[in-house]
Amino acid sequence: MNFTSSSSVRGLNSTCIGKAPLSSSRSVCRSCTPLMGYSVTSSSAVSAHTAASVVVAVVEGRGLARGEVGMASIDLKNPEVILSQFADNTTYAKVITKLKILTPLEIIMSNTACDVGNTTKLFSLITEHFKNVTFTTVQRKYFNETKGLEYLEQLCASEFSTVFMEVQSKYYCLAAAAALLKYVEFIQNSVYAPKSLKVRFQGSEKTAMIDSSSAQNLELVINNRDSRNGHTLFGVLNYTKTPGGSRRLRSNILEPLVDAETINTRLDCVQELLQDEELFFGLQAVISKFLDTEQLLSVLVQIPKQDTVKTAESKITNLIYLKHTLELVEPLKVIICNTPTCNFGVLLFGIILEKITTVINDNTRYTKGCLSMRTQKCYAVKPNINEFLDIARRTYTEIVDDIAGMITQLAEKYNLPMKTSFSSARGFFIQMNVDCSALPNGQLPSEFTKITKMKNTYSFTSADLIKMNERCQESLREIYHMTYLIVCKLLNEIYEHIHCLYKLSDIVSMLDMLLSFAHACTLSDYVRPEFTDTLAIKQGWHPILEKIAMEKPVSNNTYLTEGNNFVIITGPNMSGKSTYLKQIALCQIMAQIGSYVPAEYCSFRIAEQIFTRIGMDDDIETNASTFMKEMKEITYIIQNANDKSLIIIDELGRGTSAEEGIGICYAACEYLLNLKAFTLFATHFLELCHIDALYPNVENYHFEVQHVRSSAGNKEKIAYTYTLSKGYTEEKNYGLKAAEVSSLPSSIILDAKEITNHIAKQILHRQKSTPEMMKQRATYHLAMRLVQTARNSRLDPDSLRIYLKGLKKKYEASYPAPEQNSEQQ
Repeated sequence: MNFTSSSSVRGLNSTCIGKAPLSSSRSVCRSCTPLMGYSVTSSSAVSAHTAASVVVAVVEGRGLARGEVGMASIDLKNPEVILSQFADNTTYAKVITKLKILTPLEIIMSNTACDVGNTTKLFSLITEHFKNVTFTTVQRKYFNETKGLEYLEQLCASEFSTVFMEVQSKYYCLAAAAALLKYVEFIQNSVYAPKSLKVRFQGSEKTAMIDSSSAQNLELVINNRDSRNGHTLFGVLNYTKTPGGSRRLRSNILEPLVDAETINTRLDCVQELLQDEELFFGLQAVISKFLDTEQLLSVLVQIPKQDTVKTAESKITNLIYLKHTLELVEPLKVIICNTPTCNFGVLLFGIILEKITTVINDNTRYTKGCLSMRTQKCYAVKPNINEFLDIARRTYTEIVDDIAGMITQLAEKYNLPMKTSFSSARGFFIQMNVDCSALPNGQLPSEFTKITKMKNTYSFTSADLIKMNERCQESLREIYHMTYLIVCKLLNEIYEHIHCLYKLSDIVSMLDMLLSFAHACTLSDYVRPEFTDTLAIKQGWHPILEKIAMEKPVSNNTYLTEGNNFVIITGPNMSGKSTYLKQIALCQIMAQIGSYVPAEYCSFRIAEQIFTRIGMDDDIETNASTFMKEMKEITYIIQNANDKSLIIIDELGRGTSAEEGIGICYAACEYLLNLKAFTLFATHFLELCHIDALYPNVENYHFEVQHVRSSAGNKEKIAYTYTLSKGYTEEKNYGLKAAEVSSLPSSIILDAKEITNHIAKQILHRQKSTPEMMKQRATYHLAMRLVQTARNSRLDPDSLRIYLKGLKKKYEASYPAPEQNSEQQ
C-alpha cells in the first residue's frame, strides 16, 4: 500500500506522495501507535482512556453522490468496527460531529480528496477542525466496497452477522471499512483472527444529535477555560472504576438515547442501586477489580505477522488477564442474581474458563509488581503438558536461586546489608541501604559496577551478575516461546466463544456507568426524571455550577409544552440567563442518558437534537467575525431542527446594529415558531418580547434584579437574585443605567433617555394587543391545556371536575369581556 501521512493541512504539501514507511510522519502528533506488545492496564489507571486510540476512514461519493459519506472506525484498544453512512449537507456538520465524538488518533482518506489544486471541501473542513490529528491518504482503489464486504464476512463474529442486512447496500461505509482494516493490519503488523471482531452499524436515529459546537458551549466533556479541568458534565457524573465504564459514559453524554424504554430501564437500575446499599457497595467492589476488558479483547484477537519475544510475552500476559477477568464473573453473578437489572443469559463463561484451567495453573493470576508478574508468566502453563517447557523452567529456577545465593555470599564477604532486587529494565541487581561512612573509604568494592545512589540507598551490579542475568533472559525466551505456542492453541479454541467476552465487556462497562450515576446521586439531591410530552423542571439547578461552588446554586422552574413551546428570556447582563439556558440542556442530556437530574421534580420530552447558540464573553466585541459565526450557527440550527428538537439561543444578533439585530432575531423566531420544537430564546432586544401578541405559543420570562442604594445614598446598584419570573423584564435600558453610574455628562444621559422613551412608545403602540387577539390567545392556551390533560391526567373523576372548573375560570378571567347588554350575557 502507498501511504501519505500529514499532521495538518499545512504539512500536506511537503509530504511525499506514495512514500512508506509510516513511522517518521505518523509520529508527529502522538507518541506511538499501540502495537502487539501493548498490554491491558489495571482498572486503577482509568485516566489512560483519555489517550486517543481510534483510527477512522472517511470516504465521500463523487458526482451526483457527493454529500453521501461513509465512515468506518476501530479503536485500537477495543476490537469493534463501527460503520456509518449518511447524507450530509454542504457544512458537513454530521461528519464533523461524529469525528469529534470519536476523538480520532488518525484519519484516513482517499488521495484523490487532496489532489493539489483540487482538494475537496470535506477534506478541507476535516483538516481545519482536526489540526492536531494525523492524516493519512491511501490510494482510492483501497476504498473498495466489495473488498470491504469480504473483510467483514471473514472477520465478523457470527453472533454479530445480522449487521450484513444493514450494510449490504451501503457501499460507502463498506469502502471505508476496506481501507481501514487493510491499513490497521499494516500499522499493527498483525492480522485479526477470523470471526473475532464485533461489527456494528451505527444509525443516527438511535441517539440524539448534539453538534460539536453545542457540546463545546455546554462543556459536556471539555472545560472551555482549561481542558485539564474536571468542571464538565462528564466530570460531574464520572465516578467510574474501569476505563470501559469511563469511555461509555463519555460516548453516552455526547450521544444521548432517544428510546424512552431503554432510558427507563437504566433509571430502574439506578433506583435499585440507590435503594439497596449492600447491592451498591458489593457491585462496586467487584467492578473495580476488572481490568480494561475492551483493550484485553483487542490484544487477544490479533495474530502477529512475526513471532517475537515481545509478542509472546504479551499474549501470555493477556491470557492471565483473561483468566483473572473470567474468575470475577461468578462473584458478579452472585451479587446481581436477585436483581432484574442485568441478565447474563446462557453465556458460556464457564466453558471458556474451563478450557483455560485445563492448561493454565489454578493459582496463576494477575498481580502487581514486575517480578511477581514475570513469575506468573513463567509458571502459567501446568506441568507435564510440555516436557521441554518443564526442563526450561527448572533451569530458570536454578539460575534465580544461584543469583540469590551469589548475592548472599557477597553480603557475607563484604559484611554489607546487600539484598536481591529486580526491575524490568535492569533485571536482577543488588541494592542496599547503608550510610556512606560505613563503607571502606566511603566507596563500594571495585568489583561492583553501574552504581547509582539515592540518599542512603545504593543500587549496583557486578560482571558475574550481568552474565547470570543474560543466562536468565535466554532461559526466559525459551519458556516464553514454548508457553506462547500452547497459549495460541488455547486461544484458537476460545475464539468460537469470543462473543461472550464482548457481552461481558458491555455488561461491565454498563454496570460501571450506572454505579457512577448512583454515586453522583448520593452527593446531591438529584431526582428521577419522567418522560412525557412536556418539559417541566421544578426548582432545577446547574450541575456543573454546583460542583464549582461546592454549594447548591439558585434553583428555578422551567415549563414548556406543545402549546407553550417558545420561551423568550430577558434580563440584564450577568443576571443568570446563559447559566439557566445551559442548565436546561444539561438536565435534558442527563435525563436521556439514564441519570437522575438536579431538581425537585422533572419531566422531559425526548429530544432528537439538542442545539445551542450560547453567547460567549468575547461576543461583546461586535465585529464581523463574531457576526458571521452567529449566522453560521443559526443557519445550521434552522437547516437541521425539527419538531422534536430542543433549541437554545442566547444573544443572537449582537454582532451587528440594533436594527439589524432585532430584524434577524424576529425573523429567526418566526421561522422557529412554525416548528413544534421546544425553544428558549434569551435576548437583550426587548422589542422581541411583544411577539407574544401575534403568537399564543410564546411565553415571556425574565430574571429579577433588585436596586440597592449605596451607603452614600447618591448611587444605585443592581443586586442579582438569579430568580426567573414570568413576564418580560422591567429593567429596560440597561445601557442607560450603566451610563448613569459612569462619568458621562448628565445632559447627554437626559437626552438619551428622552429619545429612547419616544422610540419605545412608537414601538409599543404598533405592537399593542387588541381584545380579539387576547381572546384568541386565551382560547389557544385553554385548548392546549385540555389536550394535555386528556393525554397525561391521572386524576380521579371528582378531582378532574374541580381542575376543569378551575381552567374555565382562568380562561374567562384571562381576556376582557366585550361590551354586551345584560340579555345577551
